[in-house]
Amino acid sequence: MSRHTSPQELDEITVQAENRPLSTEDRHAESTRAVSRPGPPDERVDGRDFSRPEAISSDPRKVCRDRRYRFSDLAVRSLIELGHFRVIATHDLGLHVYGGRTDEAHAELQDLVRNDLVRKGTFEGPEASPRELLTLTERGQELVRALVPEDQEIHHGFFKPREANHDADLYLLYQKEAARIEKEGGRTLRVILDYELTRKVNRDLIHFGTDARPEVARRHGLRVVGTKIPIPDLRIEYETGGGERASVNLELVTENYRGATLAEKVRAGFSLYAPHGGTDYLRRVLDRQALHAELLSL
Repeated sequence: MSRHTSPQELDEITVQAENRPLSTEDRHAESTRAVSRPGPPDERVDGRDFSRPEAISSDPRKVCRDRRYRFSDLAVRSLIELGHFRVIATHDLGLHVYGGRTDEAHAELQDLVRNDLVRKGTFEGPEASPRELLTLTERGQELVRALVPEDQEIHHGFFKPREANHDADLYLLYQKEAARIEKEGGRTLRVILDYELTRKVNRDLIHFGTDARPEVARRHGLRVVGTKIPIPDLRIEYETGGGERASVNLELVTENYRGATLAEKVRAGFSLYAPHGGTDYLRRVLDRQALHAELLSL
């Protein structure tokens, strides 16, 4: 568990929690209004999606090294998105947070980089094309911790550079699945990346022993496949249209997945997504394995 943030380590930001996370329609409506202006010191900005609003820090006004950050609501939203997903492409933040207003997105995201809250890097993307990705710095991570519920883990840094593009695509996977949840009347509450689930499962296996593998898997909403407990890339916890709590385990599968690995993910009960253009090959792999699973495209 990370230490608590002291008043000296965060700049003054005031966050107003809404009664619920923003829906797709809300996000679209918000993205159409101008946000390029700097806010006054006491400006209230939205607390962000899929966090339980009542759990947001009741005292988020903090001072950091005698400096004051003055960001728009969408800039703060971008910081929290990065904290939830660790790595996001600059283009995708511009599309989903700023509604496609690339000039505004570029200016505000560059401001976050200049303030040492966000780090950017260029990685080889699809078809060897360069792709600019963003992640929080340690300073940015500490700031975001004050804006979200304590049970929402906040990530920072390019943890595995070779997997940075794959990790960035999980943000697109979330957007697709969240839209499906909202279409059925639900709302997203929290996201959990594989890093967090892996750590918790391994901790319990060390504590209870490998013989307790089935119980450990059930405790974390997972299944045992052979001698393993497969971990999904991403879990979304959400509230159904009927007000019940639920979750879905998601896996982003690529053409690099061997048949045995793909079969393991299917038997683990994960919902499978594939990058655009990769579904045909993967469906043939599923057919050869006589596996029946829905394969969705990003």
